[in-house]
Amino acid sequence: MTTELRGLRPAEWDDWYDKLERAFGGVAEPAEERELYRDLTEYERSIGVWDGDECIGTAGAFTFRLSVPGGALVPTAGVTMVSVAATHRRRGVLSEMMRHQLDDVRGRGEPLAALTASEPDIYGRFGYGLATQQLSAEIDTSRVRLRVPQGTDAVRLRFAEPTAVRDACEAVYARNVPRRPGMLDRRPGWERLPVLDPESGRDGGSPLQCVVAERDGEVVGYARFHNKPEWDVSGPRGTIVLRDTEALDPAASAALWRFLFDIDLTSTLRVRNRPVDDAWQHLVSDIRRCGLRLRDSLHLRPVDVGAALEARTYATPVEVVFEVEDAFCPWNEGRWRLTGDGKGASCERTEDDADLALSVRELGAAYLGGVSLASLGAAGRVRELREGALVEASLAFSSPVAPWLPHGF
Repeated sequence: MTTELRGLRPAEWDDWYDKLERAFGGVAEPAEERELYRDLTEYERSIGVWDGDECIGTAGAFTFRLSVPGGALVPTAGVTMVSVAATHRRRGVLSEMMRHQLDDVRGRGEPLAALTASEPDIYGRFGYGLATQQLSAEIDTSRVRLRVPQGTDAVRLRFAEPTAVRDACEAVYARNVPRRPGMLDRRPGWERLPVLDPESGRDGGSPLQCVVAERDGEVVGYARFHNKPEWDVSGPRGTIVLRDTEALDPAASAALWRFLFDIDLTSTLRVRNRPVDDAWQHLVSDIRRCGLRLRDSLHLRPVDVGAALEARTYATPVEVVFEVEDAFCPWNEGRWRLTGDGKGASCERTEDDADLALSVRELGAAYLGGVSLASLGAAGRVRELREGALVEASLAFSSPVAPWLPHGF
């Protein structure tokens, strides 16, 4: 097979995207969603593989900054739009694109690459580790009540047209980004994603609705949702489908959740993607009736081990030597001495004996603090070479709040 990998040209975008859609089942996206991703495409970071005139492979990346423990926003490649035609599987097309892409990420000086995986077992061989999970819930609001904190009643709520208050909601989101690892600093254009509202994405519900929380005239939180009315012989049993919510303090957050629980003619609140430690779980009267479920979310890979480990802070003082295995990006292989605390860190190559041995995949999984190095050690994926080093490193890598990716890309 003779194929050509090259950068995507603007005139080729429709054919390139058509082939991506076909690889994901062949169902066309709504026109407004397709238009958004056309506008967001970074052509200098988008590639395709062609077999003659036919595009048989696609891949791209978005230029992001990712929040990490300590609050820094670290340059990160958001790997996206990856597909290989079913006619050209197992011929090295994906590996060729991943090779080209990671070389490019390194050349741009981005310490991290991140993605969400259609099939989680695909990307481990390229060094991506599962770094965050997302919580979903199906809450029986007819039987579950909330106990809200002091100050909740002082928060004013009002309905607003989603696009009319988009900038105010973005300001709330932006203030929260450094507070939780795994969140994306949204570049211009990405503010359109949360208010994208194709009919096919409503699951039979209403057009997107928005309620903002205010205190002293300032927007301090918001919730965006769909209302799906349903009735049976016993009466109303509608469902509220939460798209997203952010708030700047506990009272504003509780006011929004109480509103979602109490909407007339509904008895179910469906939550799609929230942090695993989301605070509402401590307000409910009966957690068993909340239908909690976890699934994988952000897969993360250090592209430059030294720069990545220096970019975050550490919960406890730590000095540890890692023996890192990284066959796909061999510039990362070898021993690295990490010295860090809550103020900063340094990470340099060393010839000293290693304390812990692991692959770059495990390092990526543990990087944001949501996966414990000790748990990876219990699975045999991290080897302790100095007694006590695993506990020390696990405590240092931890995060006081769970990392979370608020939306895909």
